[in-house]
Amino acid sequence: MALGLCGAAVTAALATPSAQAGPAGTAGEAGQTGRTGHRGGEPAWALIATGTEARFRGLAAVGRDAAWVAGSGGTVLRTTDGGRHWRDVSPADGSGLEFRDVEAFDRKRAVALAIGEGEASRVFRTADGGVTWTESFRNADARAFYDCLTFFDSRHGLAMSDPVDGRFRILSTSDGGRSWRVLPDAGMPAAQPGEAGFAASGQCLVSAGGRDVWLATGGAASARVLHSGDRGLTWTQAASPIPAGDPARGVFGLAFRDRTHGIAVGGDYRADQASPDAASVTGDGGRSWRGSAAPPPSYRSGVAWLPHSRTTALAVGPTGTDVTRDGGRTWRTVDTGSYDTVDCAPDGGCWASGEKGRVARLG
Repeated sequence: MALGLCGAAVTAALATPSAQAGPAGTAGEAGQTGRTGHRGGEPAWALIATGTEARFRGLAAVGRDAAWVAGSGGTVLRTTDGGRHWRDVSPADGSGLEFRDVEAFDRKRAVALAIGEGEASRVFRTADGGVTWTESFRNADARAFYDCLTFFDSRHGLAMSDPVDGRFRILSTSDGGRSWRVLPDAGMPAAQPGEAGFAASGQCLVSAGGRDVWLATGGAASARVLHSGDRGLTWTQAASPIPAGDPARGVFGLAFRDRTHGIAVGGDYRADQASPDAASVTGDGGRSWRGSAAPPPSYRSGVAWLPHSRTTALAVGPTGTDVTRDGGRTWRTVDTGSYDTVDCAPDGGCWASGEKGRVARLG
């Protein structure tokens, strides 16, 4: 019953205006929160000052009070008081790296992925809230470019690279990110010419349950979603109705509320290009996808289910936030602020982050 009440509370927050939050700051330095543009009486995100201009494409919601963000310039921040204060916990030897994904197990333990060609792709791990970090993986193959990572639990996780020798490369850990190994690619379908993942929101590789994982692609003739039910050893593929056919188009973000029900978002990330079919849904674990009847009006890079809800989810992008209340079939814009990614914690705490140090919390 407690879980049901939590989901209902978050759903109610989307239906009624929320109070503006109080002061926020970085490492004790006060800033001011605000609300981004909203429509039709729906609440806007409560925008929280972070004291940085970094672009945060990596986000991990631990709870209503705790979250991690990772972004440009080797920047990683953490809050444990709902965003009132942010601590700069950037890895000392990560200066200049582009962090695009962070997965947090709790307030102390997190794994962050830096992306780029060759040695620019690295994985860092902390167990003390970011006071110290250990570099646990550095890519030595100039052909590899890692985009996203995901964890099934606190020990087992995967990271994915754009295709090498014609197949997406999968990196695996079974000790919480302390060590990594490249999985054999015999069970991976061949990549299409020009196909790759998008390191736009940390959601091109997502998992649900103990063994299921999905990989989003674009840039080729068709956008695909690949699925593995054995932690990345073997994969199947399905076409998505989200348009591709160009290096800037495809599926950018995925979210699954269980092993069966998922949402894909994407489009064309170029501001001057339309994205008329920016979302699709699956009800069979990704074996097939159908386009949303009323999709978001433009490109979306991040998506998240509201905790304990079977029908409500949020999608975000540079031009706004959309909500669905019917499992992704129809969407409605509720905020016009710019965000790259969104994540919700089991206790109902939902966060979004993006360009120019933007971080916000729902409700």
